[in-house]
Amino acid sequence: MKDISASPPAEAPRGNAGAGPARPRRLLVRGSPRRSAPRAAALLPGLALALAVAAAATAVGRLLPVVGGPVAGIALGVLVAVAARPGERTRPGVDFAGRRVLQAAVVLLGARLSLGQVLRAGADSLPVTLVTLTVCLVAAQWIGRRLGVLGDLRTLIGVGTGVCGASAIAAVTPVVGAAGAEVAYAVSTIFVFNIAAVLVFPLLGHLLDMDPHAFGTFAGTAVNDMSSVVAVARAYGGDATDQAVVVKLARTLMIVPICLGLAALARRRAGRAEAEGSTGAGPEDEADAGSGLGRPAPVRITRLVPWFLLGFLALAAAHTAGLLPAAAHGPLGALAGFLITLALSAIGLSTDPARLRRTGPAPLLLGGCLWLVVTATGLAVQFLTGHL
Repeated sequence: MKDISASPPAEAPRGNAGAGPARPRRLLVRGSPRRSAPRAAALLPGLALALAVAAAATAVGRLLPVVGGPVAGIALGVLVAVAARPGERTRPGVDFAGRRVLQAAVVLLGARLSLGQVLRAGADSLPVTLVTLTVCLVAAQWIGRRLGVLGDLRTLIGVGTGVCGASAIAAVTPVVGAAGAEVAYAVSTIFVFNIAAVLVFPLLGHLLDMDPHAFGTFAGTAVNDMSSVVAVARAYGGDATDQAVVVKLARTLMIVPICLGLAALARRRAGRAEAEGSTGAGPEDEADAGSGLGRPAPVRITRLVPWFLLGFLALAAAHTAGLLPAAAHGPLGALAGFLITLALSAIGLSTDPARLRRTGPAPLLLGGCLWLVVTATGLAVQFLTGHL
């Protein structure tokens, strides 16, 4: 950083001539090359701040379930960042929570999924799920390019809309290395249209005279976060809630192939950049500079699948095989939810509001377009398959 490297009198007694003395000092502040083993003392201020924000966000989420803890964490984190302007002292802990804690949360998400049960119960909704997801991801890239939305933000909004909102964004973020501002904008966009779904979808279902099973399938495929799915289905009544939750869980499984595909793309880009001798500092990378998450680390040849996705699959497999005690499912799911809230609170704390303003309304417009696309596609597929 400038203020450190520009103070030669303080650095001169510590090392040899040249740039050597400044580099170790900068490593301790920024933590980038030694991020894998940060000092615990350096993490404490930022982690304590993120934990305080996450605790408040969790309370807000309990009072307002439609909002939820993760969205409240992003919002409160941004408010604290604007009002208090946390300094460099909190950066290591905030960065750690925004990256490592987020990866741990993805692993714990597997504890709530019984693969066999969800696949069996959601088999009849699989055509709707696959078609709506495919259409949403293709539309995200096509519409996003025409609106001028950058690549990582297109991906986050597309995956969040097509799969499962904040949880999908949390799972994809470490794979693509999205910037903190992009994550904040994507989660906020998903939240806006979750609220719209709670208000509009029950009325639409009654207008179309949908039975509870059909509406549950529709809600499970067209609404994002689980809390909003439950709110929409309960507002409709009948047995819609059970069907909606099962379809939503089956849809959540799509995180796995999507993360695998994005990891493969990251590996291909890293290999191409290495072959060309390029630093990869394009316009999108410049937009990510200084964010809490930074650029994605190169994907190793021998490890195409990120470690946290392997952990996710292992925990889901353990759940499916009955190796996890039934009493542990609830606490592990609650812990995963809190860790996502903690990580997103940290991302909020590291967000630059000026960058969000410069991004403009295009991402929100993209989210609205995708919400309409998923709604129309879900209804059309159900009509064509005789479920509507």
